[in-house]
Amino acid sequence: MLHSTAHFETEHGKRYATQLCRHFAHKIETVETEEGGECRFSIGIARLRAAPDRLIIEASAPTAGELAELQSVVERHLLRFAFREGDRPLDWAA
Repeated sequence: MLHSTAHFETEHGKRYATQLCRHFAHKIETVETEEGGECRFSIGIARLRAAPDRLIIEASAPTAGELAELQSVVERHLLRFAFREGDRPLDWAA
């Protein structure tokens, strides 16, 4: 399993985590937690954790291609929901 992490600087991390989980819940299994949530895609898992000044996204997938696709899906949706915060791509690190 391959892993990567990205940080999105925001004061609204919990709100975005909840919004992402509820949005994806229409098509995949999601679990909301007090600090964020987990989205279980067929290609991998995205774990969302809100901190006071950021949203931390941890992505896990079996292959590099699936990891890249998972990162892209989560990032596109987050940036769509957080449009008021400016268009700043996430910096994913292994």
